[in-house]
Amino acid sequence: MQIVTDRGMDLSAQQMEGLSLKFATLRITLEGKTYSSGVDIDPETFYRMLSETEAYPTTSQPSAGEFAEIYRSLAQVDPEILSIHISSGLSGTVNAARAGAAMVPEAKVTIVDSKTLSCPFGWQVEAGAKALKAGWSLEQAIALMEKINQRCEGMYTLASLRYLIHGGRISHLKGLLASLLNIKPVIGVEKVGGTYTNLGQEITLKRAIHKLVDQVASLYGEGSALRVQLLHGLNLEGVEILKASLIDRFEIHWEPTVPVAPALGAHTGPSLVGLSVGPWELFAELPWHAS
Repeated sequence: MQIVTDRGMDLSAQQMEGLSLKFATLRITLEGKTYSSGVDIDPETFYRMLSETEAYPTTSQPSAGEFAEIYRSLAQVDPEILSIHISSGLSGTVNAARAGAAMVPEAKVTIVDSKTLSCPFGWQVEAGAKALKAGWSLEQAIALMEKINQRCEGMYTLASLRYLIHGGRISHLKGLLASLLNIKPVIGVEKVGGTYTNLGQEITLKRAIHKLVDQVASLYGEGSALRVQLLHGLNLEGVEILKASLIDRFEIHWEPTVPVAPALGAHTGPSLVGLSVGPWELFAELPWHAS
């Protein structure tokens, strides 16, 4: 079984060790130049460039033809392919993957819509890859990914809405008026359509970060044992505030902090700070997390 995914997911280098993944390319265009996210532009460079320009980046998803090429090449080695992708509610990548798979009848492609993005998406990819490597069946691996999707959350806040507005993502946020540029929203991803949802808003970024932690407490309970991975654009100060607040209120099993992939950050900007979170009990008994 071979695994295909895309650069809409985030994992640390440590989490990626030992995983054999084939990535479909998500592209970013900024100031007339096009880059392949995670290939020829790294997050630090990308966010520095964003901070130094008034231009807005645009992104493009892989084509059906690109997916067909990937599947055709992999099928020469093993026709069994698991293809896991960024939420269909936020990108057309899943649809392109389905169209590409239809062009390659010799490949047996199972496509999974993660219904999320960034680290929560990465956790699904990591779990699926490790489960298959450990000898689990495809059905068992998919069931585990679905359980992670249902019980884990991704949430973030950011100081500026300009990138969300420009990229059209603001339309997904019910109840959030784009004209209120001074607010700092708390944004999550709903489970049914995998689209952004507004979880609250504050007038300062620090207060919005604390609201993120309040949201975690309301979902999982004060003092609970949690698996947490922090993520950011270029906002290490925000990360430290979030980390300190979480330490005060929960028993945390940390994954390494990661910068958000450029293909995602193009729609959120450098001020983003957020987290992926889930109950530790969900992961503690898995062979690769047992401790």
